[in-house]
Amino acid sequence: MPVRKIPKNHLCVTGKFASRKNGQMGGFESLLEKEYMLLMDFDDMVEGFEEQPVNIPLPGVAKGYTPDLLVRFRPDPVTGCVRPPLLTEVKHSDDLKKYAEKYAPKFAAATLYVLERGWDFGITTEKEIRTPRLANIKFLREYRNINPSENDCARIIALTRATDGTVSLPRLLAELALTDEDQLYWMPVVWNMVLTKRLIVDLDCAISDGVILNLPEGLS
Repeated sequence: MPVRKIPKNHLCVTGKFASRKNGQMGGFESLLEKEYMLLMDFDDMVEGFEEQPVNIPLPGVAKGYTPDLLVRFRPDPVTGCVRPPLLTEVKHSDDLKKYAEKYAPKFAAATLYVLERGWDFGITTEKEIRTPRLANIKFLREYRNINPSENDCARIIALTRATDGTVSLPRLLAELALTDEDQLYWMPVVWNMVLTKRLIVDLDCAISDGVILNLPEGLS
């Protein structure tokens, strides 16, 4: 449960983020923070995350310091090792430079705080957040309310399996759609299947018309 309520702010974007992973609404106090939550919500290695998770005492500061998020991780599927929880502050790099003196004691206190608990502390900026992966996830989320039939999904899976579990989008559409109208029907189905991970794409490369689709391990 958050230790601090996020107040309304007329200088930056605040609001609620609906996390599928956490199964609840979470608060954010910047657009960058919301985008980071979106990345975490779609990351298979993340078990869950909590906003405004802890309050760290800070000399001379009555309210102390509350970092933005605590991210917890799942065991590595190969090694079984679990990455320590990450306590992180989400900030624009320009903001970090401008207010470096103000942030220094907060970050120093957080570094000591996590050391005592076996966690990690880090700063997350737009450089790590605003990536092709984020753009792809934003695109795919537009198809989250599509409810394709199981027959349609089964047909796509069968066609992809017939090409050894890997197929380009143009080739798949050529098998599915005879007309432009057919393509308009099938495209949302394909993107919903990517969003729900029934089809896999490389999210670190910009999704294009020629994207390569793969079946998850165990289905190919």
